Amino acid sequence: MVKKKADYLFELSWEVCNKVGGINTVIKSKIPATLRIYGSNYFLIGPYFHEKAVSEFQEKIPPKALGKVFEKLKKKGIVCHFGKWLTHKQPNTILVDYQGYTSRNYELKGKLWTSFEIDSLGTYFHDFDEPMLWGAAAGELLEELVKTKQFRDQKIVAHFHEWLSCGALLHLKMNDVKIASVFTTHGTMLGRALAGNNVELYHKINNMDPEKEAYDWHVHPKHQVERVSAHVADVFTTVSEITALQVNNFLRKKPDILLYNGMNIDENRTFEQISVDHLSYKEKIKEFLTYYFFPYYQFDLNKTLIFFTTGRYEFHNKGFDLFIESLAKLNRKLKKEKSKKTIVAFFWVPRDTLRIKPEITHNRTYFEDIQESIEDSINDIKNRIIRNLISGKSTAVNHILKEQIRFETKKKVLKFHKKGVPPLCTHDLPQEESDPILSHLKKNNLLNAKEDRVKTIFYPIYLTGADSLLDLNYDEAILGSHLGVFPSYYEPWGYTPLETAALGVASITTDYAGFGRYLMQDTSRVNRGVYILEIFNKSHKKKIDILYNSLYDFSKLSVNQRVKNKVEAYNIALMVDWAVLINNYVMAHNSAIKKVYN
Repeated sequence: MVKKKADYLFELSWEVCNKVGGINTVIKSKIPATLRIYGSNYFLIGPYFHEKAVSEFQEKIPPKALGKVFEKLKKKGIVCHFGKWLTHKQPNTILVDYQGYTSRNYELKGKLWTSFEIDSLGTYFHDFDEPMLWGAAAGELLEELVKTKQFRDQKIVAHFHEWLSCGALLHLKMNDVKIASVFTTHGTMLGRALAGNNVELYHKINNMDPEKEAYDWHVHPKHQVERVSAHVADVFTTVSEITALQVNNFLRKKPDILLYNGMNIDENRTFEQISVDHLSYKEKIKEFLTYYFFPYYQFDLNKTLIFFTTGRYEFHNKGFDLFIESLAKLNRKLKKEKSKKTIVAFFWVPRDTLRIKPEITHNRTYFEDIQESIEDSINDIKNRIIRNLISGKSTAVNHILKEQIRFETKKKVLKFHKKGVPPLCTHDLPQEESDPILSHLKKNNLLNAKEDRVKTIFYPIYLTGADSLLDLNYDEAILGSHLGVFPSYYEPWGYTPLETAALGVASITTDYAGFGRYLMQDTSRVNRGVYILEIFNKSHKKKIDILYNSLYDFSKLSVNQRVKNKVEAYNIALMVDWAVLINNYVMAHNSAIKKVYN
């Protein structure tokens, strides 16, 4: 364990008590490991939004030194709330309400231009101005704190995540505040913009003019904040080798250290519990598949594998296009082989919806009606089976179910069956005809026809555990599956394959993802539990072939081989525990302290 040199750590992120994306997971999961090192001298700083603070934050009376600073800041329109983030270990947290500070917006823009030549004219308030104002207000907080007796003679490090918190970093630099600074970019704005618009950025990255590209794609204010912050921070970091490649070219700055993302594996289930849960949740998924597909046609659920992908609806960046095209190729192969195996691929990708498709609601109602009929007679059925076995009589349905039950159930089954094919999506969607996932499924003839060996289900809502369909939360749905597929093109780190592995489920990632590159450092671990597609700068057709081969090979594994993969996946997750990776953070903090205080 690396010994800390800082007396106090302040960690700033727009996602403290405000989940927007993956950085919230990074910070929350890291809290226990950080507290073991910094204890009560660790403070998180985030934005104050009342509707989120109600469930995320427990406000408390601030310590005396903080209280005096808070009163001083009120005169500037900055209202600070001290308390505990209602997450594991409940760390000290300060949420900054900057609404009374917004009158300083144009003054701040002027300072950013005169001090750093950051061009923020014409930006949108909620897109750029708002986080910069919050950051500047948080910078005022830090500046006032170091003037107090409690903090004046202490070695303090402030860690800033993403450009959204850099208003604070730039405020400290503009006012020459003596605080050691670490800036972490989790992914470049220019890289995300280019990748999201299907630009093969890694083919062109060495020959690009980043400033021109940033203006062309209208991300120049954020890009310039990133670039300036990378150069003025005492220590500049990023989260993976693939992002380091971007910052070298786009920000013209080599990171001082890589801060890989981890997980709290101790908080997850034991492998024994994972094995039990897999069987339980798999049965729940099979029940859903029964009323989703079986009204139209039937297939053997005992010979069915459950694949899934998930993430923000970034069709190209998350590799949904690759997944669909590879599934289409797998479908053609399995049909040609006359395989008895079925692959069901879920797309758990939230977007706006109108309602659950009425036919699915009806299917579920009819299914539950049949289910209840049997459950009501379960004791009688059990006794009949026992008596028939003892007497050597047949255990066929006609001997087990009473005639009245058989008659009533038959009527219900007839209502359950219908013509046509199962829908591709669980919900009616606005502008459904132009939805990228559905359009690509249709284009690739993944239509859920009876003869298809690959079935697909677009499930466009968050997995809450109470959605009137699967009724499983995110972890439970993963646990019930066989393989997570994340063929991302733009993925600074990639938590989803790591989260999947920690739940003992095999997954696929790519060498475009930070996590995939991290695993490739240990060649003995490659393609064991977590499969890494080596598709960097390959042609689109080659990428499809490589992913298809992985899917096909997995579909051929025996039960014992799949169990072995589950164990390997879980063991890989243990390698990426914050108990180990937190040392990189402490080294970054120590390096910043050395530059400022020595």
